[in-house]
Parts: sequence; structure tokens; C-alpha cells
Amino acid sequence: MNLEDKKLVFILIGLPAMAVALFIGLYIGEHSASPSLDISSVTDGSYVTSDQFAPFWKAWQVLNDKYVAAASTSVQDRVYGAIEGLAASYGDPYTVFFPPAEAKVFQEDIAGDFDGVGMEIGIKDKQLQVVAPIKDSPAAKAGVKAGDYILAIDGTSTDGMSTDEAVKLIRGPKGTAVKITFLPTGASKPVVKSIIRDVINIPTIDTSTKPGGIFVISLYSFTAQSPDLFRNALRQFVLSGDHKLILDLRGNPGGYLDAAWDMASYFIPAGKVVVTEDFGKNGPPNVYRSKGYNAFGPNLDMIVLVDGGSASAAEILSGALQEQGVAKLVGTKTFGKGSVQELVPITSDTSLKVTIARWLTPNGHNLSHDGLDPDYNVPITDADVAAHRDPQMDKAVQLLDAQE
Repeated sequence: MNLEDKKLVFILIGLPAMAVALFIGLYIGEHSASPSLDISSVTDGSYVTSDQFAPFWKAWQVLNDKYVAAASTSVQDRVYGAIEGLAASYGDPYTVFFPPAEAKVFQEDIAGDFDGVGMEIGIKDKQLQVVAPIKDSPAAKAGVKAGDYILAIDGTSTDGMSTDEAVKLIRGPKGTAVKITFLPTGASKPVVKSIIRDVINIPTIDTSTKPGGIFVISLYSFTAQSPDLFRNALRQFVLSGDHKLILDLRGNPGGYLDAAWDMASYFIPAGKVVVTEDFGKNGPPNVYRSKGYNAFGPNLDMIVLVDGGSASAAEILSGALQEQGVAKLVGTKTFGKGSVQELVPITSDTSLKVTIARWLTPNGHNLSHDGLDPDYNVPITDADVAAHRDPQMDKAVQLLDAQE
């Protein structure tokens, strides 16, 4: 998959197939670090002054002169550690410096398939959390659920751990086990699950029908192939003669922005806003408007199913359909991940992933701030799961059955 000119809207995840160890909004930058910066003339506060930087050099010298043991790291490693601390000081879990080994893993994740446990992870309230397990993955089979907090990985506490660090620990060869300590949502005691890693095959789309002329499209990710698959699913919908549609985006962590933009264009009139990329003080916003496929117009009754595992591109599509009056949302609040990262080379073998923009819904709602609230809040309880009930789907069917 060539990402040089692609934009992803992903959430960081603990599963390595198709770059998904990092479901994030991602630019692959073509920039290179300036070899030198003359900071003496900078007066706008963008760069640190010599006096402000003096404590760093003093601390460096004190450690170099007084640390009791022989240095176990090279000078270069200490410089990388300082850059990691600088990135972390911004308080954004998605702004991360990659030293050589981590940079190599990141690039490999983007380019190919790897072994893992099959769960997307993000950071919520400064704590690692499961966004959603991938359908039929080892994590799903082990009973991992969206919203579970991750307390430790193979005995290593995740307190203060970035998603990238967690992904590195969770990944591993097929057939090996990783012990993860979870705190399930609403539980008071943690549980430890030993999960056997496997090759993760990410499903993209399924279709089915419900009585009463209801067609269901279940979309699990926004890949480069998703627009074509979605178009084929819509063709099946039209040929079925059904006139009511359920789009199931539960547990969908995101993917390509272009895929979400393209899909929204089947339902939203030309020129209407799908999503806005807000750069804040760094530049004017990019506004993505419907391409105007608008295949259905008003002749469609539509429900979108969402939950805490719906993130990024899934939230972009859901928010656009909800706020443009195309569909009602049924389920629970979405995850709340709507930022864009640019990957900037720092040296030939290191890189910096930095948040450069936020995604806003057509009405200006910041997806990173609070996710999306459904029009109909319908939780799924443990008792529902045990009894194989799906009250969210049932509610969607009920609402569509009430339509003429």
C-alpha cells in the first residue's frame, strides 16, 4: 500500500495488519529537518532562547560528570531521549518521536501485514483503552471488549505508556502469547488474559437483510478498497428492492479519509460539508464537501449504528450523515478520535509524528473533544451479550419499521 499521497484517519491500535498498529490521521511528510536553526533572531516565542535552553545543558553536564555508573547509553541515545521528552511535553498521546528501531517498526506497520492480537487501542483519560477488538481476532475470541482499560502488558505497567509503546509490546510472532491485564468497563477488579498472537485478517464489509425491506451494511474498517466494496454493497441494496438501510459502524476504528469522504457523497447533496480539517493558528482549514453522487436523495430511510469502538473515519462519516439530516445514530457515544498527524523525518532513520490538525463535523463539533452522541442511546449489557441479543440492531429495525 503506497501511503505517500494518502491520508489516514486512524486510531493507534495493538494489531499489526495493514498499518493498523496505528489507526491515526496521518500524513507522510516529505519534509526534512533543518540542519541548523539561527534562534538568535526569533522573537515570536516559536523557539527557545539560549538562556532558556541553558538549564538543559547544565543538566546534561551534571549527569555526564556525576552519574555514579558508567553511561549505559550513547550520546545519540540520550539526544533521542531528550527529543522523546520534548514531544511528550505537549501532552498529546499522538505526538511521538520515533528513534531508529521504532521508526523502522512504524514504517513496516504501514507497509505490510504482521502478527498480533487484533484490537485497536487508544488513550482515554490518560489511560490506555481498547477501542474495539477486530472481528474474529484472538482478542475478540478472548472476550476483550470495547472500553476495557489496559493496565499492564506482560507485567509492564501501562501507566504513562504511549500507544506506540503498547503496540510494540503487544505485537509478536504468531503462536506466541502475550499476557494483558484489563480492567473491564464497570468492573472493580482487573482480569489477566493470555492471548495467543496470530496473523490478523481485517474484515472490511458484510451485507445482510432484515424483514420489512431493511438492508444492512456492516463496515469494519476504511481501507483503500472500501469505496469500491461499499459501492458494490449499495448496488446490492438497490437491486434488492429494499428501501431502508442500516449502516453498522460499531467497532470500526477508522481508516482512509478519502474512503469516508467518498461514502458520505452517496448520501449528501453536492457541496454540502462532510468534514473540516482545522489547522488552528497554523493555516486556513480544509473543507471536504460532498462529491455529489447523492444516489438516493430523500428516498431513503437510514440508521447508523455506532458505539465506543467507532472512531476517526467512522466518526467523520457518522457525524456527516447525522448533522446533514441523512440518518439517525443509534447505539452509544463514539470513541472521540479526530486528529491528524504528520510523519516528519528528523534524520535518515528517525521521525517525529506530530498532531497538525483536528477534524470538525459539519456543525463544527470537535471529534477529538467528545466524540458523537447518538440520537438514541441504547447500551448493550453483559446479559445481552450472554443471551446473544442485539438491542441496538433491534432499535434500528424498530425505527425503520415505523417509517412508511
